[in-house]
Amino acid sequence: MMKPLALLPALLLLGAAPAPRYDTVIANGVVYDGSGQPGYRGWVALKGDRIAAVGRGEAPAAARRVDAGGKAVAPGFINMQSWAPTTLIADPRGMSDLKQGVTLEVFGEGWTMGPQTDAMRAAALRRQEDITFPMPWRSFGEWMQSYEQRGVGLNVASFVGATTIRIHELGEGDVQPSSEQLARMQALVRQAMNEGAMGVGSALIYAPATYAKTPELAALAKASAACGGEYITHMRSEGRNIEGALDELFTIARDSGGPVEIYHFKLSGAESWGKRADVLRRIEAARTAGLDVRATMYVYTAGATGLDASMPTWVQAGGVEKWVERLRDPATRSRVIAEMRGSPSGWENLYMETGRDPAKVLFIGFRNPDLRRYISKTLADVMKERGTSAEDTMVDLVVADGARVDTVYFLMSEENVKAFASLPWVSLGSDEGAPATEGVFLKSSNHPRAFGNVARFLGHYVRDEHIDTLESAVRRISALPAKRLGLRDRGRLAPGMFADVVIFDPTTIIDRSTYAKPQQYAEGVSDVWVNGVPVLKGGEPTGAKPGRFVKGPGAGRCGG
Repeated sequence: MMKPLALLPALLLLGAAPAPRYDTVIANGVVYDGSGQPGYRGWVALKGDRIAAVGRGEAPAAARRVDAGGKAVAPGFINMQSWAPTTLIADPRGMSDLKQGVTLEVFGEGWTMGPQTDAMRAAALRRQEDITFPMPWRSFGEWMQSYEQRGVGLNVASFVGATTIRIHELGEGDVQPSSEQLARMQALVRQAMNEGAMGVGSALIYAPATYAKTPELAALAKASAACGGEYITHMRSEGRNIEGALDELFTIARDSGGPVEIYHFKLSGAESWGKRADVLRRIEAARTAGLDVRATMYVYTAGATGLDASMPTWVQAGGVEKWVERLRDPATRSRVIAEMRGSPSGWENLYMETGRDPAKVLFIGFRNPDLRRYISKTLADVMKERGTSAEDTMVDLVVADGARVDTVYFLMSEENVKAFASLPWVSLGSDEGAPATEGVFLKSSNHPRAFGNVARFLGHYVRDEHIDTLESAVRRISALPAKRLGLRDRGRLAPGMFADVVIFDPTTIIDRSTYAKPQQYAEGVSDVWVNGVPVLKGGEPTGAKPGRFVKGPGAGRCGG
C-alpha cells in the first residue's frame, strides 16, 4: 500500500495550481513608461518590490489584478524640491503629495538635519514649531535612515545642505572659511555623499548661506561632483540681478566639473519679467558650451518663504535669536527699515519684487499662537488693523513671532510660468512639505503648491494649455529627475525597476488648492504603489509605510 506522503508528487503532477508568477498585475491601462514615447494599451506586472514585466495586449495572471479602467499608468512622480522632512515625521503618509502620485521626496535646499553638532541640535530643537520631535542623529546618513526606521509612506532622498555644512564649521555668522575649515567642509560633503546624498544644495538669499562666496560654493560642488553628485541651488537672485546669479552658477559648474540645477526657476518682479529671452539664451549657450544645466519649478505665480527675504541679511547674522534681538534696538531697526525702503545692495528684497504692494504679501504661518489670527490675511490687512507702515509691520511681526513668519509673495507672470513649464530640461519641485488636511497641519496654512503642483502641471498646463505632450510631461517628472539623480532603477516602467507606480486619469487630474483655501487635495490619482506596496488604493491611503531612503550614486564608495 502506497504511503500518503508518497502520493504527494503524483497529486502535484495531476493538477495542483502553481503559485502565481506575479504578485500584482495592473491591467487595462494606457502605459506611459517614462521614456517620453506615446502611451499604449497594456499592463504592468509587479513581483516583490520590482516591476517584473511590462507588455501590450491581454494581461497575464497574478495573485491580484487591478483594472486601471483605461487610465494612465506611469512611473511614480519625483518631487525634486521637497520641504517634507518635518511633515513626514508628523504624518508619514505624505498626503498632499501622495494624492498627486508622488513616490519620491527629494530634500536639501540649503538646509538638512545632518550633519549636526551638539550646538546645532540644541538650536534646532529650540526653534521647532508645531511639529516637535527628538533629533538623536549626528550624521546626514543617520538622519535619512531614521525615516526608514520610523516608517514612511513615500521614498525619501536628499542633497546635503551647503548651509548646514557651513554652520557645522563656521556657525551662523558672516565669516569666511580658512583653507583648513574649507577642507573640513569638503570632507563633510564627501562623507554625506558616501552616506547617500544626491549632491550639495544651496539657498543663497538667506543668512548665513548668503555669506558664502563663489569659491566656497565651487569647492563644495567639486567635492560633490567627484562623488557623482550635482550642485542644486536657489540662486543668489531670481530677479533684478539674475544675470550675475547665472554667471555664478556657470562658474561653479565649470570649476566643479559637475552638473548644476536651478531650484524654482522663475523671474521675480515685474521689472524682470521681460528678461525671459535673455535668460533662456544664456542657459542654452551654457548648455551648448558643455555645461550640464537644468532646472526645477513650481507652476504658480507666487512664491512662499518668510519675512527674512524682505530684510537685509546683515541683520540676520548669528541666527534668528540674534536677528530678533537686533530688531529690538531702535537704531538698528531704523537702519533696517531704511534699507527695506531703498534699493538693496547684495541682498534680495522680495517685498520690493512685489512692487512694494502690501496686497501681494499673504501670511500663512506664525510660531506665536497669538498672531495666528493673521493667517490668510495680507500685509495690507494687517497694516490697516495695526495702523503701521508696511516695513514697521513686518519688523513688528518678526519680533513678536520670534521667527521668520511664513509668507506668500506674488512675484511672477503667468506668461513666464507657462513658458518655463514647457521646457524639456525642467522638472517639478513643490518647494513645500507634504501635509494632510487634518491634525497639527491645521495650525498653519500653505501655499497651494503643497497640494497641487503636479496635478496643476498635468491638468491645467499639459491637458488644458497644451504646453507639452502627456508622454513628455510624464518623462519630465519621472525618468528625467531619476536620471539626474543617478538612479538607474527608478523613474521608468521597465523590468527590474523598483515598483513605484501611479494610476491617474489624464482627463480629470487637477489641483483644487487655492490661495484662499489651500488645504484641499488634488483630484485624478486613484492608485499608487511604492516599492511594490499599495499606498493609495481607490483614492484612499492604505497607511502602509514601504518608503525607503534612496541613496545617491556615491553611496558607499566616496571617501570621507
